[in-house]
Amino acid sequence: MSQTFNYIKTYFLITLGLLLYVTGWVVFLIPNGIVGGGVSGVGTIIYYATGFPVGYTYFILNSILLAMSIKVLGKNFAIKTIVATVIVTMLFELIPRILANIPNGTEFGIKFCEDNGPLMCAIMGGIFSGAGIAITFAQGGSTGGTDIVALLINKYRNVTPGRIILYIDLVIIASSYFVSLDFVKVMYGYILIAILSSTLDFLLSGSKQSVQMFIFSKEYEELADRISNELHRGVSVMNTTGWFTKEENKVLMVVVKKYQSNELYRLIKEVDKNAFITVASVMGVFGKGFEQIKVKQRKS
Repeated sequence: MSQTFNYIKTYFLITLGLLLYVTGWVVFLIPNGIVGGGVSGVGTIIYYATGFPVGYTYFILNSILLAMSIKVLGKNFAIKTIVATVIVTMLFELIPRILANIPNGTEFGIKFCEDNGPLMCAIMGGIFSGAGIAITFAQGGSTGGTDIVALLINKYRNVTPGRIILYIDLVIIASSYFVSLDFVKVMYGYILIAILSSTLDFLLSGSKQSVQMFIFSKEYEELADRISNELHRGVSVMNTTGWFTKEENKVLMVVVKKYQSNELYRLIKEVDKNAFITVASVMGVFGKGFEQIKVKQRKS
């Protein structure tokens, strides 16, 4: 039952991330001639030049990239990316139709920029798209395109996905000049990807932050069992001696993701509300259940 719930939760969050991603493009960027990066950026350039739908270009290019990377990134990632590609393709078709059926819907993106300027549209598009990619990445999925390339490189090199995407997108946006012949729009595109990559790295690093807790409690056995069974985190039990009382005690040392800390507090309060706890943020946690060690290769 819990596994089914986790699947539902994962794909719900992936869908939410993809919805934010496509909304950033459909509402803020495409209606105002702003070209971003990635496969969506390539699709937008082709759309401006030929009128070929962005969603179709997105689907075709992602299918090619996914076929090339499936062996490296694994079947689980491939399934999530295939689902994401289909959802994004559908959203690129559905959202404009939905907007067209609500009052002033087709004018929403254009009117927004008329009132606030294209700079604000580039900022909002970057925030929406970056947040959408971050949510999708955090669930082990991908929006496809350059995200796949970024995850491939990040798998073997200690380079953040946001930085990789930034480098690739610089080239894609520069190439949009040959279609629009508008240098100002190119500059808005650069502002867009700077905000997108910053939003992506900020949200991803936040989801990866961990805390280390030392828990002093006479109910250490029950606490250790519940942390292992309910939070699925390792627990170390260490011997301690209180210098004032000269009594020997046990202390639990636990490392959890930051977002799990409230759940751990709740668990501790249920077992022993008088427990003594110290909490510290840690710079990095590597090993099973956390990050993998990545070492830059030395140049020969």
